[in-house]
Amino acid sequence: MSRQRSIRKKLVAVVMATTLAALLVSIAIVIGYDLRSYHRTLVNDMSTQAELVGHMTSAALTFDDPRLANENLALLRTRPLVRAAAIYDAGGQLFASYAAAGEGRQIPTRLSLDAVRSGDGDLVVQHRIVENGDTLGTVVLRAESGMLTRFVDYLAIGVGVTLLAMAVVWLLMQRIGRVVTAPLVALTETAHEVVQTRDYSRRAPRISEDEAGELVDSFNAMLTEIEQRTRELENSNSAIVREAQERSRAQQEVMRLNEQLEHRVDERTLQLALANAELANAIEAARNANQAKSAFLSSMSHELRTPLNAILGFAQILTSDNLPSTLEQKKEFANHILKAGRHLLTLINEILDLAKVESGTLTLSMEPVALRDTLAECRSMVEPIAASRGVRVLFPDVDGAVVLADRTRLKQVLLNLLSNAVKYNREAGAVVVTCEQTAPSRVRLSVQDTGHGLTPEQVGSLFQPFNRLGQEAGAQEGTGIGLVVTKRLVELMGGDIGVSSSPGVGSVFWIELATTSPLASALPERVEDQPHAAPPAAREGEPHLLLYVEDNPANLRLVEEIVRFRPDLRMLSAPDGHLGLQLARAHRPEVILMDLNLPGMSGIEVLRQLRADPETAAIPVIALTANAMPRDIERGRAAGFHRYLTKPIEIDKFTEAIDSTLARLQRSGAAAERKDG
Repeated sequence: MSRQRSIRKKLVAVVMATTLAALLVSIAIVIGYDLRSYHRTLVNDMSTQAELVGHMTSAALTFDDPRLANENLALLRTRPLVRAAAIYDAGGQLFASYAAAGEGRQIPTRLSLDAVRSGDGDLVVQHRIVENGDTLGTVVLRAESGMLTRFVDYLAIGVGVTLLAMAVVWLLMQRIGRVVTAPLVALTETAHEVVQTRDYSRRAPRISEDEAGELVDSFNAMLTEIEQRTRELENSNSAIVREAQERSRAQQEVMRLNEQLEHRVDERTLQLALANAELANAIEAARNANQAKSAFLSSMSHELRTPLNAILGFAQILTSDNLPSTLEQKKEFANHILKAGRHLLTLINEILDLAKVESGTLTLSMEPVALRDTLAECRSMVEPIAASRGVRVLFPDVDGAVVLADRTRLKQVLLNLLSNAVKYNREAGAVVVTCEQTAPSRVRLSVQDTGHGLTPEQVGSLFQPFNRLGQEAGAQEGTGIGLVVTKRLVELMGGDIGVSSSPGVGSVFWIELATTSPLASALPERVEDQPHAAPPAAREGEPHLLLYVEDNPANLRLVEEIVRFRPDLRMLSAPDGHLGLQLARAHRPEVILMDLNLPGMSGIEVLRQLRADPETAAIPVIALTANAMPRDIERGRAAGFHRYLTKPIEIDKFTEAIDSTLARLQRSGAAAERKDG
């Protein structure tokens, strides 16, 4: 009985110890893995949230709008784990912040360098805000990690599970121990009797149907096995041979499976390479789209600021007590404001049209449209404009011609082509509208002008937003969006649009549409010549000579009026960079005012050539431009501009920049005279 109890106790102890060790290791692994996964998930979630907040607030950093940034951060109140958040600008200064209810810790005003760190039960994540390769700022999120609470909960659960499991194992072993040890005790007693009596006829009783019962059978058959060992060895050798054959077949099967696996790996590798190539193309497309978006926003900012410059500038003159003006001048200024306002309205309408077309929200009402009526409406609207510019307009006779189009949008397309042909024409020029049948079901409308024409490079980039047609030919106002909208509208109506141009001769814009009725006649009709518009008169100069290089007439007129109130100033003007360089070298002005978006040669290129010429290298150049984005200002200052002023013009800042520059020149001249003396 002592041996029975000893075996049973050992068996219980071994099972209990093994179970305890397995439970402890399993619980430790589960707790460690879960805490590690929880921490990694929390870090990834906070990093994703920081990246999303950075993307949402990039516009706020770009336009220096803390209010918008704070509104974006306030959306984090839906994330209870986020206790605090902050946005720092590129210099590391606090730009916007958010703190959850009950959060007492203060947000630092300077940015630390750690990207991800944990401490005091909190997790802090940082993410840089990058736009077009430029770092705009950094997003910092602080969240509760919850690691200690989660560890304590898991520890309590583990202790409970361990105690319950050990109790269940102990109860089971009390029952199982008796079943396992009873056959062993009976076999031991029989073996002792056989050894003592040498009576091999005795047999141990079989009291179980498990491994212990098999052990009893083996013990009882031990003498018989001695006689049969030779035969069993032979059978064993045969079994070994069969096993070797089976192993050989198994090895061949493994080799075949390995070859199939290598083939599949090659296929998957090729698929992965193709997927990576597609991903790289998608990333490049997204990068190009982002650059196009930035260029579009920069151009749109410039085009919106240009008319606003005239509106706000002349309004400042009208409301200023220091700049008196006569009634006639006030009317003239009001006309400039009205003209700029109308131009701004046209720009906004064309931007909205472009947005509708690009977003697919523009709906067309396709119907048969008589070309005769549509051209008559366009003629009545274009002829007064052409007459004011001294341009002749010739329309064809299109009796019977009917096209399939949207009536309103077709008139918009024709008016845009006609107004461009008039606007960018030369004095005493002509615009000829022709209509011809290019196919049984297609008709082509062409608008030909006698302007300065376009180079192949200009034609290639013509249908791009803010690419102003004829900008190189003169200082004509234009949004550069009309042709883009025109192209989209023609394509939406199932038509085609094209252009051919010869420099110095003129351009021909044409559209083709489906027709439901053939063209009967397309002979042009002449209209009477209209009187030429008189050019504006030049102004007299004043003692200090300024040179203003500007292609926009309204902006040039505004600066002329500001300078007119200064008896100590006189001004020369140039509509492009080439003439500006010639005037600067011929007259040696004391100060040069420079627009950046000039036809033919940019303001930065003009500055570079001025600095390269010893005769003009010392002349201070002040940038006066509608490029007001922070990156534009940084590039302008890096290019070497003495001052950088943005449109709309603030008269006080403009006057201060002129006075300070002249004062600096006077001090430099006096110092040079003293040195020479």
